[in-house]
Amino acid sequence: MAKKTRFLVYGGVLAALYVVLTYLQNWIWPGSATMAVQFRFSEALCVFACLTPAAIPGLAVGCLIFNLSWAQALPLDWLVGTAATLGAGVCMWLLRKVRIKKLPIVALLMPAVWNAPLVGLELTLYLSEVGFTWPVLGWNMLTVFVGEAAVVCVLGSILYTALCARRMEKLFR
Repeated sequence: MAKKTRFLVYGGVLAALYVVLTYLQNWIWPGSATMAVQFRFSEALCVFACLTPAAIPGLAVGCLIFNLSWAQALPLDWLVGTAATLGAGVCMWLLRKVRIKKLPIVALLMPAVWNAPLVGLELTLYLSEVGFTWPVLGWNMLTVFVGEAAVVCVLGSILYTALCARRMEKLFR
């Protein structure tokens, strides 16, 4: 398969998986992927940004498609969520070789690092009943960070380890 075709296929498949998994999660566990404190299991797919640069636009497009199609999404989330996913993906690709016990832990923290300030600020501006305050912003950033870090570092690490154990990471080169 030509390199450009493979890039498009990998990106497209990841975008589709991101959307489907997020909708499925919201169907099974309503609000768990879309409320202020969220654990989007589809964020575990971010580990693919450590394996192929095709994951960067793929996951960003998947996030954008979900946010555009989810009726309750905030309009700003179309931009903020997508930008956070894009920034995290780029950083994950750049940090993919920094390992702690064979895992790219620093890279796996990037979705939490990017989403915490961006999504935390968005939640503070749109959903805070008292308006913007530093404590509310801090709380929102903390909850976003914990949710992202838990999903990506736990589920993402499991996915990454499973892929590497089967030597499937070579498929993405």
